[in-house]
Amino acid sequence: MNAVLDPKSVVMDLPRRDALDKLTGRTRYTIDNIGPDMLHAVIVRSEVASARIVEIDASEALAMKGVRAVVTYQDAPGLHGIGIADHPLFAKDVIRFHGEPLAAIAADTLEIARAAAAAVVVKLELLPKLLTMAEALAEGAPLIHLDWQNYEVLKEGAPRGSNVAWEARVLRGDPHAAFARSDVTIVDDCFRVGRQSHVPFEPRCAIARFEDGRFHIQCSTQVPWTVRNVTAKVLGVASSRVRVTVPAVGGGFGLKFDCTIEPIAAVLARKTGRTVSLFNSREEEFLSCLCRENAEVRIRSAVTAEGEIVGREATVLMDCGAYGGEQIFLSTMTAHTLGGNYRLGSVRLNSRAVYTNTPPNGAFRACNGVYNTFFLERHTDNICAAIGMDPLDFRKRNVIGDGSLGATGQVFRGDVLRPMLEQMETLCASTPDKRADVGNRLYGRATTVGTWFVFVGPSAATINLNADGSATLVTSGVEIGSGTMMQSLPQIVGAILGIHPSDVIVKTADTDAAGRDLGVGGGRTTVSIGAASKMAAEKIREQILEIASEMLQTPASRLVLKDGRVEIDGRPGAGMAITQVVQRAEELYGPLSGTGNFTAPGVPALPGCAAGHFIEAIDIPIFNVHDCEVAVDPDTGHVEILSYKVVQDVGLAINPRAVRSQIQGGVAQGIGYALHEEITIGDHGGMEQPGFEQYLLPLAQDVLPVEIVLYEGAPSIGPMGAKGAGEIPIMNVGATIACAVTRAIGHGVSELPLTPPRILNLIKGGELKLDLPHVALGWSTDLSS
Repeated sequence: MNAVLDPKSVVMDLPRRDALDKLTGRTRYTIDNIGPDMLHAVIVRSEVASARIVEIDASEALAMKGVRAVVTYQDAPGLHGIGIADHPLFAKDVIRFHGEPLAAIAADTLEIARAAAAAVVVKLELLPKLLTMAEALAEGAPLIHLDWQNYEVLKEGAPRGSNVAWEARVLRGDPHAAFARSDVTIVDDCFRVGRQSHVPFEPRCAIARFEDGRFHIQCSTQVPWTVRNVTAKVLGVASSRVRVTVPAVGGGFGLKFDCTIEPIAAVLARKTGRTVSLFNSREEEFLSCLCRENAEVRIRSAVTAEGEIVGREATVLMDCGAYGGEQIFLSTMTAHTLGGNYRLGSVRLNSRAVYTNTPPNGAFRACNGVYNTFFLERHTDNICAAIGMDPLDFRKRNVIGDGSLGATGQVFRGDVLRPMLEQMETLCASTPDKRADVGNRLYGRATTVGTWFVFVGPSAATINLNADGSATLVTSGVEIGSGTMMQSLPQIVGAILGIHPSDVIVKTADTDAAGRDLGVGGGRTTVSIGAASKMAAEKIREQILEIASEMLQTPASRLVLKDGRVEIDGRPGAGMAITQVVQRAEELYGPLSGTGNFTAPGVPALPGCAAGHFIEAIDIPIFNVHDCEVAVDPDTGHVEILSYKVVQDVGLAINPRAVRSQIQGGVAQGIGYALHEEITIGDHGGMEQPGFEQYLLPLAQDVLPVEIVLYEGAPSIGPMGAKGAGEIPIMNVGATIACAVTRAIGHGVSELPLTPPRILNLIKGGELKLDLPHVALGWSTDLSS
């Protein structure tokens, strides 16, 4: 057989083929495909957070000239969700959050649709609203979902009840005994974070039509198969009756890892028999988008004088808003993030998704890993202070390595984090610190570690080798702006087939043409879709070599594919063009094609350690180490980041330039989370930041070039040893900045974002140690009340 492909042959700094079109505005997104022949839709949303619906009267709206249809829950009665089906498309009897869809209108113009929406009369009986998790968990609190016991359970095994949508638990060892030891110091902390909005440039948008008994939805999404399945479920049709196509997507960051407006456009298309377009205004995008959730934690550790962590207990409360949504799935991640980084003796972790009368939350780049890393690394620094140990030494002593046991009992392979910490030490020592630049400001520096993982899951790929020697790659992958579909995947396919990546045509996602895929996000595109594409390319490669071997009368083991040719190894020019092989293949068998598939192989956890988890052990762990220096103005509370350094575990960097770009962007986004971006819920139950005037994003002067080291060689089941690189760069930023600011001001940071008023309050001693009495360390034995 032919020689094994050298993984390094895939590596190159391939430029993005779509860069010029995006820079010059030629790229067409879903919203650009709205045409004059389409109907325009508007959603009628609730203006209160909690109420019983008495009547929705749309008669005046329907009578308006140009209005073609009004739809309500009666037109799409199904419920959807993750783990449990608790989420209606439109509110039926009860309103559970400010901004909840009540109806939708399709009209000839957007102006008519908006006028008709304003004419809909909604009669309500106001109900008590629970806007915080403390209120929702209080004894005697009203139930946000009175009929929670009747919901369809899509995944068994999780405790739930009252206003707790889902509870994921971990228990390994005997935490009670660990904390009862006489030779340990017990460190107990509480931390809290707010919500973060994704703000992609392109808002949610869907164009739907209904013809030949099938729905066709073109939309801006990261998950075409989720849109297909959820639309089918809420409309009560077979999923094969729904086709989803996705052009270029103008950013997602996890916001578009769910299904929201797409079924609404579909049901309007069915009712009108016309093509219907629906998109969120920027204000709707802010007020109803699926933010990174606000969260609270109580965490405590039992640590010996030598720095051994013999016990850890923690409870994380995640605000899922009015419906369970992504937070039910994301509760899994606490075990692998808050329970990650360090070797632990006994451990008990509880991650609870809590219903509130607020807009639902969702997935956001590195999800709850961002705030769990903040919780864990600040807690780690507090441990070091309590036992008198240097924070860097403590981390080097305790980070997980080869053979370490994870929180759920999985066994890690390879020593990765400690060598990365040592690389960061070398990197920091190579340049003088910035202490001399701070003047009268307060200087602080911190190094933190983080553990994340790739969402593996199912992917499929088909490759057709064309007569001109090019290849067409067909997957359900979506180009969301990261460039993976345009860089890593063509590089993998091109290297295997011996053609330039520019000769790999990447088809846009179409659920009628490509196999099922979990979606683009979670760092899985290069890994899962890449692995499926690799398998498909290898099947074609075998066919090429078999046919060329006969044509050249040379064993396949002596043939190489390079530069669009099949060459005899060591005899350049003695072979033939791949096009000749394709022609011969078509004469003998027909066109050359290959298919590939991939899914999580599954890493074992200890039986009985985890309950309510979607992922009990992680197939591909990813690690990172961040370091930053800050200067804090004691008079204004302003934080300047003086330097930022990252050592990131990448497995194999297939496109080093693209990976560095992702790290730079992730750090910039993390700076926003750490210092600027804050969403608050008003007394009316709605978000108080409806646009860019109120929601503060980092500007050019707030970010800085990041010094980056790509750490290669860690174990990975990804293609060529690659790992996902796009999610993890944001994960440690809030933690690292918070630890550095704590050292600068001499007061412990327990909350993000670190806005100037919050920092000034800390400096002046106005904030005592945070206590969250409603966050219990243990779990409830009975959640059914």
